[in-house]
Amino acid sequence: MTLSTPTPHPTAAELDLLRILWHLGSADAKQVYEALRLERADASYATVLRQLQLMHGKGMLTRDESQRPQRYAPALAQEKLQTSLLKDLISKVFSGSGKALVLTALKEHVSADERSEIEKILRRKDNAQS
Repeated sequence: MTLSTPTPHPTAAELDLLRILWHLGSADAKQVYEALRLERADASYATVLRQLQLMHGKGMLTRDESQRPQRYAPALAQEKLQTSLLKDLISKVFSGSGKALVLTALKEHVSADERSEIEKILRRKDNAQS
């Protein structure tokens, strides 16, 4: 029997760094700090470095120690983590109903342009299944 490692549940700050690393790919702490500083002027290099080290310890990041400075990369693909977090959210907040999640999103968080794009996708999917 193979035991799988549970998918991590990153904090908001960890998600900020993961988002940067998904965009950059592999990066050193200074590169991550510079990217974060564009969004948050209050970011400090020491905090970013420490957070990257902690995330590596939690298994969220890989670290290439064969070069200096060390480079960090996400241990999970963005889509895999998003899918896992979304499943957890649907289970906990929407009583397991994906429909309830989608209806809430459509009512509150989707622009007219996004709604039009979603309708096109659904029509294509319906036509493909017919």
